Amino acid sequence: MRQFALPLLAVALLAACSKTPPAEEPVRSVRTLTVAGATVNGQHEYAAEIRARTESRLAFRVGGKLVRRLVDSGQAVKAGQPLAQIDPQDLQLGQQAAQAALASAQVNLEVSEAEFKRYKELRDQGFISGMELDRREATLKAARAQVAQARAQAGVQGNQASYAVLTADAAGVITGVDAEPGAVVSAGTPVLRLAHDGPRDAVFSVPEDRVAAVRALLGRKDALHMRLWGDDKVLPATVREVAAAADPVTRTFQVKADVGSAAVRLGQTAAVLVDAPAMANVVRLPLAAVFELQGKSQVWLLDRSTMTVQPRAIQVAGADGNEVVVGGGLQAGQVVVAAGVHALTPGQKVRQYVEPGSAAAAMAASVALPGAASTARADGR
Repeated sequence: MRQFALPLLAVALLAACSKTPPAEEPVRSVRTLTVAGATVNGQHEYAAEIRARTESRLAFRVGGKLVRRLVDSGQAVKAGQPLAQIDPQDLQLGQQAAQAALASAQVNLEVSEAEFKRYKELRDQGFISGMELDRREATLKAARAQVAQARAQAGVQGNQASYAVLTADAAGVITGVDAEPGAVVSAGTPVLRLAHDGPRDAVFSVPEDRVAAVRALLGRKDALHMRLWGDDKVLPATVREVAAAADPVTRTFQVKADVGSAAVRLGQTAAVLVDAPAMANVVRLPLAAVFELQGKSQVWLLDRSTMTVQPRAIQVAGADGNEVVVGGGLQAGQVVVAAGVHALTPGQKVRQYVEPGSAAAAMAASVALPGAASTARADGR
């Protein structure tokens, strides 16, 4: 027994020490496309917002506590319509004090005029000197100046009392509310935003490398085209204004385009189309075909002879919808993996994905089942 046990134990130990061969990597199915040059129309698209040509930030000309807001955001208003009110009590008291000071100055003026009249008669009769009459005349002039000053101050206080009610400068739509009742606002603090009725602009931003091309269109009538969100109709637009400096956060330049008399709504989203020179023999790939490796944009090239894939660095010239415009790195006729790029490794074997129901799938099925084809031929006989 012992003689048989020892050889069996040795075989078991050898089997345990031997390494299990690694499993073969599965052959993945990939979608592919053949690279072909195409002509790009050279049109850039920018997201834009419809805004009013003139938009005012309305504020009180005096400070106080906001007690009423008479309009809401989105409400249409007319010129001169009351929009908000602050507590007018202190302003009314100031107006009353100014009016009282004016009344006091007028009484003082009346007294000075009466004294000057009497002293003038005494001077004519020789009872007083001319110097005394001059002093009374100076007093009369000072009283008249005090009345003018008090009248002007009363006018200022009256105006400030009327400033307690904020009114619309022009007809338009309230686009924003910056203060609510109960807040104490100082003079000049924005309370409401008013978009004036009238011309409308499509406002969008362009990067620094394209601002020169857009600025060249400045003032050219209908040089741009605009498509409203959810509407395929294309409307003309004219570049009216290009920002002189870039936005400090986005580093883009704001552009305002006049949309003329188009039926648009405030805040509506639009796509502005800017024509550019057409580019010939440009390769366009779906976004899913491009990936980033070692800081470079790359694609997988398929070698038909070995059915393996290798990465290839490309130069991206831009984007057009859901496609990438390739500026270099590919040649016509090369086969590129169009989907599943993140699951591949260099040198990996793959097979081309065949759409079920296609002619290629039917041919593959007939090759895989030769017996069925023989049976069909036998039945035909």
